[in-house]
This record gives sequence, structure tokens and C-alpha cells, in this order.
Amino acid sequence: MSYVSAPMQLDPAQLHGEQPSQREVAKETVFRIEDLAAFYGRAAAIKDVSFDIHGRTVTAIIGPSGCGKSTFIRCLNRMNDVVPSFRSEGRILFHGVDLQGNDVDPVSVRRRIGMVFQRPNPFPKSIFDNVAYGLRILGKKDNLGDRVEHALKRAALWDEVKGRLRDSALALSGGQQQRLCIARAIAIEPDVILLDEPASALDPIATSSIEDLMHELKEDYTIVIVTHNMQQAARVADRTAFFSISGTEEGQRHGVLVEYDETEKIFTNPSEKRTEDYVTGRFG
Repeated sequence: MSYVSAPMQLDPAQLHGEQPSQREVAKETVFRIEDLAAFYGRAAAIKDVSFDIHGRTVTAIIGPSGCGKSTFIRCLNRMNDVVPSFRSEGRILFHGVDLQGNDVDPVSVRRRIGMVFQRPNPFPKSIFDNVAYGLRILGKKDNLGDRVEHALKRAALWDEVKGRLRDSALALSGGQQQRLCIARAIAIEPDVILLDEPASALDPIATSSIEDLMHELKEDYTIVIVTHNMQQAARVADRTAFFSISGTEEGQRHGVLVEYDETEKIFTNPSEKRTEDYVTGRFG
């Protein structure tokens, strides 16, 4: 994909105008996905995906392996652009801006839409420098210590590390490293946090800490989480999208969105039999 010489920057002030109330933001459509399809080479990963993601909610993406969950979430901040064979069709509107437009700068997209990956990936730097990394790149060096402290507090990690900020981040436990990665993501003040199976490599206690953190963070951020753990989706998500696998006569398989609704309804009274079969353990 080629870009024009002066790609559009996603300025939050231009996107939002005056800051709306929390109730208004919760009703706001942050993402509108329209007929999204994603391909690696000639092979489709997902097709015909359309739904809205609302502000200051936790939206879970669930489904069996191979249904395109991670591909989908990486479309939301154009992380798939780094894969040479990747291409997409349809539209992803972020506050009304088509993220896949040729005039949109993908780096600016990732500034507004942060991401935390499946396995903790702290840099081989100090705890402080991990959180400060994005701030320094963006030139936000004023009050750097306060900004780092604020991010660590928001990630519920400050009390555990405040006396050793110059120690290596690699010395932290797995759960602490993942919360550090969340602190690193929120330090640059994104609108959205994407979490791709953030607790799959963690023990139950660390997993519980990450889940508690999501409940706190949704007061200020829109959160989208991919999880293979249905119990986790039921605990943390306000709304849930169930993806499954569809095949063609030629034997090609790709992910499709089967159902999207309030999480309680998805798990207790789904509209689609494929959803019911999955959440009750009949397949997947």
C-alpha cells in the first residue's frame, strides 16, 4: 500500500472536539467496521465483518483457533501493514475517519490506538525507561517523571516498583512485565487499548490482576481484548463478538463474525446456534 507524501495525522482534538461526558462517550461509536475482509496473499483470514465498538467499554473477541481473532484486532491499528503479503478490503472508521485511507499515517494510528501483546515484551531497559520510551519519541519530555509515575499508577504497578525504577524491567515477574507493557501503552495517552490474549501466558493470580486492571481502565479508555478464555470474556467484557470458521466449496477457510451482543446475552441466550455450541463446549 502506498501513501501520499503528507499523510493525515489523527489529532485527538480534531477527532473529539470538546470532551464529552462519560455517559456520552460510553454511547459513542469509536470503531465502525464495515464489510471488513483481510487477506494474506490470496488466502482470506476474515471476511464480511461488520459491527460497532463503543467508547469506554471492554469488547471481547472470542472464537476457535484459526478464526482470525488476532488478524482482526491488528486491523484496528494497522499492525498488519508490516506483513508484506497483507491487504484488506472494506472500511474501519475510527471516530468517522477511515483508518485504511491512503491519507492516514499508520504511525499516527498506533499513537491513538495502543496495543499489548500475548507475551510480555518489555524492552531490555530499566522500568523507568520502558514507560518513558514512547514519551521521549513523541518529544513529551516535560514532567517525564510525573508522566511515568502516573502511567505506572494507572497500571496498578507503582507501589511494587517505585523503589527500583532504575532496575531492569526483565527482572520483573511475568504479570508485572505485562502490567509494565500496559503502562508503556497508556503513557502516551491513547484513546484505545488493544489486548491480544494478554493473560494467556500468566498464572491465575497475575491473570486476576490484569482483569481487575481492565475494569479500572475502561473508565478512561476503550478496550478491545482477544481471548481464548470464555470465562475471562464473561468476567471482563461488556460486549462480546463471536468469530467462527467458514469454508468454501474449494476447501478454503476463513473467519466470519457470527454474533455480536451484550456479553451476558452471548453466554446465556445467544441468537445463533453456532454461538451456543461454542460457549457450551460442543465445538471449538
